[in-house]
Amino acid sequence: MEGSKTVAFLTLGCKVNTYETEAVEELLKNSGYNIGRFEEYADVYIVNTCTVTAMSDKKSRQMIRRTRKLNPSAVVVVMGCYSQKAPHEILEIEEVNLVLGTSNRKAILGEIENITSQDKRIIVEDIMKIRDFEELEISEVRDRARALVKIQDGCDRFCSYCIIPFTRGPVRSRKLENIKEEVGRIVKNGYKEVVLTGIHVASYGKDSGDMSLIDVIESIAEIEGLERIRTSSVEPLIITEEFVQRLGAVDKFCPHFHLSLQSGSDSVLSRMNRRYTSQEYREAVNTIRRTFPYAAITTDVIVGFPEETDQEFEQTYEFLKELKLYETHIFKYSPRNGTKAAEMPDQVDPSVKNSRSECLIKLNEKNKKDFEDLHVGQIVDILIETHENGYATGHTKNYIKAGIKTQENLSNQIIKSRITDISEDFAIAERA
Repeated sequence: MEGSKTVAFLTLGCKVNTYETEAVEELLKNSGYNIGRFEEYADVYIVNTCTVTAMSDKKSRQMIRRTRKLNPSAVVVVMGCYSQKAPHEILEIEEVNLVLGTSNRKAILGEIENITSQDKRIIVEDIMKIRDFEELEISEVRDRARALVKIQDGCDRFCSYCIIPFTRGPVRSRKLENIKEEVGRIVKNGYKEVVLTGIHVASYGKDSGDMSLIDVIESIAEIEGLERIRTSSVEPLIITEEFVQRLGAVDKFCPHFHLSLQSGSDSVLSRMNRRYTSQEYREAVNTIRRTFPYAAITTDVIVGFPEETDQEFEQTYEFLKELKLYETHIFKYSPRNGTKAAEMPDQVDPSVKNSRSECLIKLNEKNKKDFEDLHVGQIVDILIETHENGYATGHTKNYIKAGIKTQENLSNQIIKSRITDISEDFAIAERA
């Protein structure tokens, strides 16, 4: 093993990809490799790809082609969802030597010790046949005050626009004892906050039938030294009165819910195969707010889904105007080969998608400001992450970015503060 080699990583896409990159990075670092920066000279470049949209594929290809600019003889490894979906297409890119998918990531260690920049190799398994959660471990992360903990992989929702179930396979849940062990290591390394993440984290335990997401949250809350627990995106149907009341009893839980919507029109939701109605989504929001009045509820919306009419879009607009969510991430529909939506008639004209997107962006700006204004005068706890322009900045429990004017190094400290104003960049606070 050539321990003096330098490996550089680039991650595209979601929190799960970020976690998996960090785990592979730690694996190689513990085996003697140096970890470098992607923009600098390295012996091995590893690109973790995303394929959620056609633009994601394009971005992945662009970044792969940059790999050998600083070292023409470097070994280039590509992993992730795009390489799982189209491994031969990836291998055809001149720079690529090794293609892995979304499983068997630990194989990288052995492979890069026995591969040259002249080799071409694919190690991609049939993801739909995999039934066990692949254990990857992290103890520390770079450049962040919070740590991601992957607790689940795979998705069985098969939304009509989404390719991810075909690149991630069936639902696989991580054993609770392994989750607790990893969180314990992370906390010992000084991290106060963890984010439980997965491809469809609300499905945690569905494959085993004896555990659910709330059980994981309650269990890791017992770990001494851990101060904050977040989850990544969940779907509305997990939000029951019992679920939210149990969350309310966990002091360490952060009331920030990324509650995926996609459309406020029931007819569009049906074509998307989203499995809930706008009324069920509304009930989920109201259930959250009864227990957490100041919960930050964020969401995703797709505009220009096939056959989306002006009336259907108007239903989405009015729905978002009514609910006043904290933040809405707006995406223009992008066809993905291999999905049902790509074959639907009446694809929406790009100019219509653009105008609908602009309309929702303006509404989002208003909703975001209105939500932040509600917090002026409130006492909040801010986990300090960085220092910028004379302010120690971080996030409140409900994920409002806030800053305290100070020259002190308060990194990774939780500071009780009062929000006094809302600036363009973040909420202004002073120590309470």
